[in-house]
Amino acid sequence: MAPTTETPAKREFVHPSAKHAKKKASGNSIEPINAFYLFLAANIFAAVFAPIQDCDETYNYWEPAHYLVHGYGRQTWEYSPDYAIRSWLYIGLHAVVAGLRRILPQASKVGEFYFVRYVLAFACALCQTLLFQVVSGTIHPRIGFFFILALCTSPGNFHASTAFLPSSFAMYAVMLGAAAFMNWRGGLKTLQGIFWFAVAGVLGWPFAAALCAPFLIEEGVLALSGGGESLFEGFLRVARGGVAALLLVVFDAAVNTFFYKKIEVVAWNIVKYNVFSAAENGGGPNLYGTEPWPFYFKNLALNFNIWFVLALAALPLFLLQKIAGTSKKGLVSGMRAVVFLTPFYMWLAIFTLQPHKEERFMYPAYPFLALNAAFALHIILESIGHATPGTLAGMLPGKVKLIAVLGVFVSCLAVSGLRIYGVITGYGAPLSIYKPLGGNVVHHEVAAGVADGSIVGGPGDFVCLGKEWYRFPNSFFLPRDMHVKFVRSEFRGLLPGEFSEARTGFGLWSGTWLPTAGMNDRNEEDMGKYVDISTCAFLVDTQYPENARLGRPLPPHEPDYVADTENWEVVTCEPFLDAGNTGFLARALWVPSLDFLPERFQRKWARHCLLKRRAK
Repeated sequence: MAPTTETPAKREFVHPSAKHAKKKASGNSIEPINAFYLFLAANIFAAVFAPIQDCDETYNYWEPAHYLVHGYGRQTWEYSPDYAIRSWLYIGLHAVVAGLRRILPQASKVGEFYFVRYVLAFACALCQTLLFQVVSGTIHPRIGFFFILALCTSPGNFHASTAFLPSSFAMYAVMLGAAAFMNWRGGLKTLQGIFWFAVAGVLGWPFAAALCAPFLIEEGVLALSGGGESLFEGFLRVARGGVAALLLVVFDAAVNTFFYKKIEVVAWNIVKYNVFSAAENGGGPNLYGTEPWPFYFKNLALNFNIWFVLALAALPLFLLQKIAGTSKKGLVSGMRAVVFLTPFYMWLAIFTLQPHKEERFMYPAYPFLALNAAFALHIILESIGHATPGTLAGMLPGKVKLIAVLGVFVSCLAVSGLRIYGVITGYGAPLSIYKPLGGNVVHHEVAAGVADGSIVGGPGDFVCLGKEWYRFPNSFFLPRDMHVKFVRSEFRGLLPGEFSEARTGFGLWSGTWLPTAGMNDRNEEDMGKYVDISTCAFLVDTQYPENARLGRPLPPHEPDYVADTENWEVVTCEPFLDAGNTGFLARALWVPSLDFLPERFQRKWARHCLLKRRAK
């Protein structure tokens, strides 16, 4: 039975928010509905403008969802029944959203893509708001305010909030799980907390479930400190959460069994591949690249700037505050604060030690980064505001302190804004060059020929990708029955195949269980993934004028198709940042195109183009 409100008092722990509940809202408090609007506005902005940063998002998630909705799409080896390390339940939830948009008025394939993003923006904002509400009530309203500020203004949230990735989905769920564990009003909510962390691990990414460890340790400490009855009740709470998690595993396995036509526990398959396959046969995620240990420190500094520094400083600042005796909070509140601050450090440490690193691996920890940063900033401002007379901080006038704090905030906001705008302007071309094909047009007949403002191409045409295969957004940007194909480039890894469009046996999506050819988990090239370029009606390529200016030779399998006017004509081109020839600062932030700026601060541009084969 769930504990009553009297239970915490009996066990001699006090809810940290008890005194706040009796106070009027401070000047830093924000109503939950207003917080929701702020989160939603930031997330909708990301849904509209955020480029797809990771080809895994395209081929491992958008393409399978496109297959469920439209009957065709690219298939990676992870979806081969031989490996089965991707969950169809997770894909199916998003496919249902896309399918709902398909039956609404004024439906288009591109509209389905953005509708899914809008729903993700809403779901993320809801989870952020629930965690904000608990943080404000449990710790301090001002920390809740800073939590909003850290998330809404950060490039990290811009990337993660609406990404169709299990790590983003896990981020949503761990916010709900953390909110449940943190909120002691009405009794401990262990069942809800474990369930939401299980959702993060089973439907999202298995490793995200580890973020609940500090909260479970806290549960154990509470149970042990309360005697025999408390220990039994603690065991029951955790057991109920475990049963809920197990039922979720069974449900996910049932859905995946339907699609793969064999019993599969996908969460276990993911762990087995990522943790054990490298030791067994030299495979595993390291085949896809490794990074040095500072990778995440650099990445988080870029995507959260001062908030990342504050997040790292949170626990040391809190301990210094305790040692100095400047905090009037009790020991139990201090113990809870350590629990709240630990997940971010734990996650950063674990993934810093892993050789294979990607930005998206940090997504589940973003809410905890924001919480740590808000906690640290609160301590700093509290220390400055109550500085002892005679110290440097105590001698500074209040206005000087205010100006200094505002200056830091404005600088952080400016850097974040320049980062976000730099990403949009530098890498947004792949979301726009497919417009002439008509994927965003409602119920049209596709006509051949190129004319200003007209739709080009026809059903059954191939849109081919060479060296730009990893920048393809997804098949939602192509009209119905127009397929994407690959021509050979200098890339020598394994490219995605295609889901079988056969209809056989029981079920509507036979491609999910039919045997696949040319798949492997060693990232070994399969020549069957390519088509002859003569079959391509369209081709997407990027031209790099700076390389030509510097006289750099082109690789043998990556000619300048844009310049081949005998065989191809340009349908449309969009500017695309030439990252290889652009200095670090101009890559990291938006820099205006001004002639007087030094060369190292100039952004260099390529042309990302959609080409159409010339009629012979």
